[in-house]
Amino acid sequence: MGHKTALHAQHHALGAKLVDFSGWDMPLHYGSQVEEHHKVRQSAGMFDVSHMTIVDVSGAQARSYLRHLLANDVATLKQKGKALYSAMLNEQGGVIDDLIVYLMTEPDASGEWYRVVVNCGTREQDLRWMADQAVRFDVALTEQPELAMIAIQGPKARQRVEQVVSESRARLISELKPFFGQESEGWFIARTGYTGEDGLEIMLPEDEAAAFWQQLLDAGVAPCGLGARDTLRLEAGMNLYGADMDEATSPLEAGMGWTLALEPADRHFVGREAVEALKAKGVAQRLVGLVLTERGVLRSHQKVVVDGLGEGEITSGSFSPTLGHSIALARVPAGTGTEVCVEMRGKLVPVQVVKPPFVRHGEKVFS
Repeated sequence: MGHKTALHAQHHALGAKLVDFSGWDMPLHYGSQVEEHHKVRQSAGMFDVSHMTIVDVSGAQARSYLRHLLANDVATLKQKGKALYSAMLNEQGGVIDDLIVYLMTEPDASGEWYRVVVNCGTREQDLRWMADQAVRFDVALTEQPELAMIAIQGPKARQRVEQVVSESRARLISELKPFFGQESEGWFIARTGYTGEDGLEIMLPEDEAAAFWQQLLDAGVAPCGLGARDTLRLEAGMNLYGADMDEATSPLEAGMGWTLALEPADRHFVGREAVEALKAKGVAQRLVGLVLTERGVLRSHQKVVVDGLGEGEITSGSFSPTLGHSIALARVPAGTGTEVCVEMRGKLVPVQVVKPPFVRHGEKVFS
C-alpha cells in the first residue's frame, strides 16, 4: 500500500482508478482521461497534487542559500508572493529536480522566507541535497507535510473557486497576478499551473481539503487524474522530470536554457561551471517538439532518425486530445531541421519538427 493523501476517500467515492505513483496511491482517471482533459481545456478541472513536497526555507541567509542552490536567481523576486521556476543542478550540471519557489516575505524583510515546491518522486534525494548544501548557511529547511494541495485549472477555474471561498479569498483571487501566490486565512493561493491554462494551486491544511474538494465538485469543477495531467502538460510543452530531464541531462539539452541566470557573472550556483563549459562548447542535442498528423501514436523511447546527423529519442509522447493527433517531445541532434523520421513498428515514419508548446489556452500555437 502506498502513501495516501487527505483526499484518498474522496477519490474512492468518485470511482477513481487508483495507481501507484512514486509510492503514493493516486487517481489515474475517474472514468475517462480524455473527458477530463477536455474539461480543463474548456471549463475547469481539479487535481489532487498533495503528494508534492512543500519545503519552507527561512533564516538570515535564505536568499543567499537559494542563490547558491538554484540555477535561476531568486534575487529577481522583487515582490512578495512572486514565483520563480528553476532547476536544481548537481556539480556536473545535470538536473536533480525542477521546482517552483515563492518569495513569502517582502524582499527587504530581515527574516527571509521562501516556499519551495518539488516533485514527490525526487523527495528524498531533493531533501538530502538541499540539507547538504545548507551546511554553510544560516538557514532552516522545514517540510510541510500537513499541507494538502489542490490544483484547479481551466478558463473558468478562478471563477469557480471564487464562488465557493470567503469574500476575502475571492477578492485575493480576482486580483492575483499570474505566477504569484499569497497567503489568505491560513491558505496559500498561487496562480500557477502545469496545464497551459489559467488556474490556481491552493495549499491548505489537510483537515480542510475534503470539504473544499466537495465545494468545488458542487460548483461544477471536474475531478481529474494523472492521465489528463500528463496529456495537458505535454500539449503545453512542459517537461516531466525523469522523462524529459534527469541528473544526466543539462538544462541546455532539455529546453530549459531560459531558466539559467548567468548574470551577474559573480554569482556562484551549483553546476554553473559545467553549464558554462557546455554552453561554450555547444550542445550535441536539443529538445524539440514532434507532430504526427497521420495515424499512429508517438511514445516515449521511440527512436528518432535524423538524416545525416544520427539518432535521437522521444522523451514524452502521446495522442493530443485537443489537436486530435499525436505529439511528442524528443531529444535530437542539435542541427536537426524541420522533419525527422520516427521508428514505429519497424518502419520509419516522417514527422514534423516544431518548437513547443503545442497548445496554449485551448488553441494550437505551433506552425
